[in-house]
Amino acid sequence: MLIALLVPVILTGLLFTAVLVRAAVTHRAMPTAETTVLGAIVSFFDTLGIGSFAPTTAWLKFRRIVPDRLIPPTILVGLTISAVVESVIFLIRLGVKVDPVLLVGCVLACLMGGLLGAPLVHRTRVWIVQLVVAIGLLLAATAYGMTNLHLFPGGGTASSLPISLTILAIVANFGFGVLLNYGVGNYAPTLVVLSLMGMDPRLCFPIMAGAAALMGSGAGIRHINTGNLDLRVVVGLTLGGIPAVFVAAYIVVTMPLEMLRWLVFIVVVYAAAVMLRAASSGRRSERVTPDAAAAI
Repeated sequence: MLIALLVPVILTGLLFTAVLVRAAVTHRAMPTAETTVLGAIVSFFDTLGIGSFAPTTAWLKFRRIVPDRLIPPTILVGLTISAVVESVIFLIRLGVKVDPVLLVGCVLACLMGGLLGAPLVHRTRVWIVQLVVAIGLLLAATAYGMTNLHLFPGGGTASSLPISLTILAIVANFGFGVLLNYGVGNYAPTLVVLSLMGMDPRLCFPIMAGAAALMGSGAGIRHINTGNLDLRVVVGLTLGGIPAVFVAAYIVVTMPLEMLRWLVFIVVVYAAAVMLRAASSGRRSERVTPDAAAAI
């Protein structure tokens, strides 16, 4: 079963890489040093379980590198290859310990949700995208804060779940797949849901990484084909992220992450507040425009 999951993850990852390379060469997308360093930092700590979507979104928003509408597909595509590498590492190291039905079911459900959500994000109004991203950032900030305050669900020691909870976990991962297209990472919510169900938190990593890798490759190709993303940022995140994953996975054993989480917490909350304000302004202007047109 593990091999049956590894093969499609690797094959879709290779296909995604080929599509991305072709698009980058065609558009001559040259990364900047800033986005490359950003990719290395967020992918490094993503491998440690902190998550990469929230801090990446926060930085891109803070620096105004990418328009708000393009942030979700840009970070999804830019962080996919790193997620594939993480997935292969975690599946080989920990995947054999996880119930195969739970593992494969959650990964495939996340993929299906991602494919469904990919076209939706491009047809969604800008202020709605901003609102969804802001909510995702606040949820991630809550997870960081709860972890540091030792209120985060500690989880149990289970490697499998009863059939009812397995179905619930699979359904939840379908929703996480949809939200990934809107820049809401699946690491924190997956870890929270499965830990509350009694799963060993360490065994959540193959599920989280496998789902992010397979969904990112599948939905990422659709995003690349639409062209609604910033390829320069994508290439920078990719090039910086790949080596960082190997460093985090094989060299880092223990390190103090509590202070880092608080710093990320502050940045993410700030970005969420800015995004909420932008969403509110966008919604108000949308209301004013029809009223003005009617008056004319």
